[in-house]
Amino acid sequence: ALRICKQKLVRYNVKRMRLVATEACRRAKNGADFISQVRRETGLRLEIITPEEEARLAVMGCHALLEPGEGPALIFDIGGGSTELVLVDTQSGAPQTLDWRSIPWGVVSLSESVPHDSADPVARSAAYAQMRAEVRDSLGPFVETLAQAAGPAPRLLGTSGTVTTLASVHLGLPHYERRLIDGLRVDVADMRRICAQLASQSVPDRAKEPCIGPERADLVVAGCAILETIFDLWPAEIVGVADRGIREGILRQLMAAGERP
Repeated sequence: ALRICKQKLVRYNVKRMRLVATEACRRAKNGADFISQVRRETGLRLEIITPEEEARLAVMGCHALLEPGEGPALIFDIGGGSTELVLVDTQSGAPQTLDWRSIPWGVVSLSESVPHDSADPVARSAAYAQMRAEVRDSLGPFVETLAQAAGPAPRLLGTSGTVTTLASVHLGLPHYERRLIDGLRVDVADMRRICAQLASQSVPDRAKEPCIGPERADLVVAGCAILETIFDLWPAEIVGVADRGIREGILRQLMAAGERP
């Protein structure tokens, strides 16, 4: 995959770029060795960014989709190996980070940590509850931070495959369409209903959903558990959906740097 990326960079004569690696490389014992191997074999210079930088880039990439309002807003990014939550103040236009938290639970890491695809519906329900408990526990004091920050009309915006996939299920799309998803606003109650439905299903049943399929059928439940935990802690009635994030944040950063003398 990275060789194909390199071919495209050469084909389009790209001169300015930033290439980042996130939680998988942060946690892997051989993460640095992998970065070195990529550089040797492809010439690409990947950098392993911190959780704070990952959260900052995600906010830069998607904050334009936040609905207007007063008080702090919460932006979250559910990844494969981690989830970032960022409290932002938007009163001055560009979002200012008030507080943030990165937890080591994403759809892959949580799926691998808590077996949840039993044939027994009772066991599936128990596993889903355990997932949600793991996520909540990992947030630690940030739970109280969220409770104190939530105003009368808390705003919520999510980016990543989990929210875009669930938004596609919500719309009943036969296949994924970014133009219908990016910027969509969905009732939290509807998202919770979809999460409960998917968590109760077997893998084959989840795979029948066109926008889930066999590729995401074994991971989407962990994403639902993370998402519902966020809903528990940040009582928004609407969740905004962004099909943009770290990549767009990097682009905005590069564009801003190019404007400087």
